[in-house]
Amino acid sequence: MTTADMPSSVLYGSAAAQSGAEHIETPVAYDAILLAGFGGPEGQDDVIPFLRNVTRGRGIPDERLEEVATHYRHFGGVSPINEQNRELLRALQAEADRRGLGLPVYWGNRNWAPMLDEAVTSAYEDGHRTVLAIATSAYSSYSSDRQYREDFARVLGTESGTGLGEGDDPMTIDKVRLFFDHPGFVEPFYEGVRDAVTAWLESGLTASEIRVLFSTHSVPMADAERSGPRDRDFGEGGAYSAQHRAVAQYLMTRLADEFAGAADVDWSLVFQSRSGPPTQPWLEPDVNDVIADLPAQGVKAVAVVPLGFVSDHMEVLWDLDNEAKESADEAGLAFARTRTPGVHPAYVAGLIDLVEERLNGTPASERPHVTDLGPWFDVSRPGSDENVRLGFKPAAAGVAP
Repeated sequence: MTTADMPSSVLYGSAAAQSGAEHIETPVAYDAILLAGFGGPEGQDDVIPFLRNVTRGRGIPDERLEEVATHYRHFGGVSPINEQNRELLRALQAEADRRGLGLPVYWGNRNWAPMLDEAVTSAYEDGHRTVLAIATSAYSSYSSDRQYREDFARVLGTESGTGLGEGDDPMTIDKVRLFFDHPGFVEPFYEGVRDAVTAWLESGLTASEIRVLFSTHSVPMADAERSGPRDRDFGEGGAYSAQHRAVAQYLMTRLADEFAGAADVDWSLVFQSRSGPPTQPWLEPDVNDVIADLPAQGVKAVAVVPLGFVSDHMEVLWDLDNEAKESADEAGLAFARTRTPGVHPAYVAGLIDLVEERLNGTPASERPHVTDLGPWFDVSRPGSDENVRLGFKPAAAGVAP
């Protein structure tokens, strides 16, 4: 059966996922885990080819790409993201082995070696047919969810991929639910907020002199509004913004509950790393603009929490540790950039918990989540996270279209 024959079913999904249910509550005998990452250059010669991959289909000339390349060249042309994923790969395999799951973990990237095509082909050649994917993105948007699912469909399809999802012995790829509000993902952020805020309170600052900014990657407004299921209104910024706001509110409420002096610490959601043309609306406000305005509000210290990021990759190192810190210095503010999950034990354990949810068919009512938006869907809903600028493409692990 080709993609054209499947207008309303789950493309390249397991037999259980073919039901199209929001949550799969029957056990699935997965035989491998696929860690899907963004990828990054590992040398100066890799930088422009990598950025061409990231922006493929958009017609961006190399001279414009070189403007972004300066961020990578500042670090020797090496993004930290690949090494971080190697560490995560080892940690996930160790945790899966500790629990006796018997599942090998494969790793492939969207934009740089090792590529997803290679990882999926390797898994197939090793005899695996029912694969569960973990993408290194926690939230609902085109680039953080659907684009990965489009990659899975492309790799499994016959038109431009390997065709491993077709024929008499096909491979299927499901995807764990988006984990933005899973306790394992959230815990490292809480520890960072707690440590920064309580340290300043103990130093003599008052709650009103401290501000917490939860920062995430900006995306085009058109994409944000299409994030999440099309039949649900999440307000301005779609599910992408709503998910971040909900997690930030949880963190600040928990902080106030555990430390009475933090109850009046104010916070806001901010955005970073905008890359589109000035004529295209993107999510705002920008983190640097917000920092510049804080002294006029009586703020003396700012904690920037990289809530949208799973590890300290380039957008964290450059846009926060460099640019946001510089903005804080210019404003005369004490500055702290809190940690990302990385390979924090709670995060690693939480990701394997998500795998076990699908292995065991855990009922949705028993799945941990810290916001009212969760637990998110196992099978993405029709039209979720589409990118109208790039046009429709088939996507695995979701109900078509």
